[in-house]
Amino acid sequence: MDHYPLKPEHMRAPANLTREEIQKSLDELDSKIKVLKGRAHATAADSNHTYHEHIAGLEKKRELIASKLADAEDKQSTWQDLQSGLENLKDDLNKLFK
Repeated sequence: MDHYPLKPEHMRAPANLTREEIQKSLDELDSKIKVLKGRAHATAADSNHTYHEHIAGLEKKRELIASKLADAEDKQSTWQDLQSGLENLKDDLNKLFK
């Protein structure tokens, strides 16, 4: 675990990840958040801990990475639409010249 409190405003998502790496990062963050929530609930109410700040930071990072996953899926969808359009154009041209 980190030795400093992770603040949500300092979180950022990695820039160049593949879809698989993004999904792996989301899974890892989900498990870390689950563990920290368990620790926070098991800690005495008056103790001086930063689990809640750490959880908030990791949730913010997860949100940023999830938005990258959505962007990656949109880009993949755009390329698939373009490829499909080109295939349809090719088929139309073949029909036209036959």
